[in-house]
Amino acid sequence: MKTAVEKLEMKIVVLEKYYNIPHEIYVLCEKAKVEERENIINAANQDEFVDESGFGIHEDITKGEQYYNETFNKKES
Repeated sequence: MKTAVEKLEMKIVVLEKYYNIPHEIYVLCEKAKVEERENIINAANQDEFVDESGFGIHEDITKGEQYYNETFNKKES
């Protein structure tokens, strides 16, 4: 699955055949992908830090990161 910013970037690549796309557009896309990833992870983590067990949270990877990796970091075949 692609994120919205990744889909936009793919469309920009197609437009490059017809228009001169400034390199800065791709720099902005990279920044937007980082921000989008953080937003997705934060949204998935909203309730993560409620410690109902009383043992404390000691995970190396957050549930949001796990969700992002499983959903968006899959290699497409």
